[in-house]
Amino acid sequence: MNGLALSRFYYEEVVKPMLEQKFPDYVPRIAAGLVGEGSQCFGFDDELSRDHDWGASVCLWLTAEDAAACGAALQQALYDLPRGFRGYPVSWIPGRNGVLEIGAFYKKYLAVDGVPATIGQWLNIPEHHLAVATNGEVFTDPLGRFSFIRNELQQGYPEDIRKKLLAARCMNIAQSGQYNYPRVLSRGDNVAAALTEAEFIRNVISAVYLLNNRYMPFYKWMYHGVRILPILGQPVGQLLQQMTAYPAAETAEEDYFVHKIELMQQICAVLISELQRQGLSASQDISLLEHGMQVHQRIAHEGLRASSPWMQ
Repeated sequence: MNGLALSRFYYEEVVKPMLEQKFPDYVPRIAAGLVGEGSQCFGFDDELSRDHDWGASVCLWLTAEDAAACGAALQQALYDLPRGFRGYPVSWIPGRNGVLEIGAFYKKYLAVDGVPATIGQWLNIPEHHLAVATNGEVFTDPLGRFSFIRNELQQGYPEDIRKKLLAARCMNIAQSGQYNYPRVLSRGDNVAAALTEAEFIRNVISAVYLLNNRYMPFYKWMYHGVRILPILGQPVGQLLQQMTAYPAAETAEEDYFVHKIELMQQICAVLISELQRQGLSASQDISLLEHGMQVHQRIAHEGLRASSPWMQ
């Protein structure tokens, strides 16, 4: 059983009955679920995840007024519950689960207490913070205040910001993989080649999330998550896996790097086809540099379009 499913059962069998018994007046006002930091909130946890900060846990989101009125007592009631459930641990981490005020929860990750209202606010938020603020599951939300913000955020970036970020990813993919990677190899600089390859991979994965209009999580989980995205997740994930696989013992070093470059070009070709399919580029160029420019030119907001396509 993964942590998210375990936490859902824990809420239904332990936390909810406690709330109904000790806080009946607040039951119609409390949102409950599991959203936030940690692999189990993404549903990515496995056996290795259980060595720290793992177990049955629940977030209880309250309005500011309710948090002031009953938050401390409610938090203590959670701490007083048994520390085990169905043979698994119960995990309480202050600030990550337990009693949380709705506005403070979102402000922690977004720097604003609700849906960002301006382009500047959107661009100021690290992408993995948006992923954290929208992952997991809400078990119940009678008032709907927590879920209203969540549902708006889950729509993805506003289209002009998505184009802005995607254009920058295209530019960086072209620069790191299509241009610089062969050049640093020709100099015999393997450290620069490794850094260039990592930059290529990071931007490719980010581009796939943006093409799906999803937020990319923390770097440890970005590849795990990209493989399950409906648009390009599997083909790009497989190509990246081939690109980073160790060479067979009999493979010559030159052949190994030539193969990497070929795979980079295949990945770029797949991305270009999807950009064309989504109407984000009409170019037939094989370089993503040109496609990044085309995506950038399709930004409607004049000020955003006037900025450099390399800026993200």
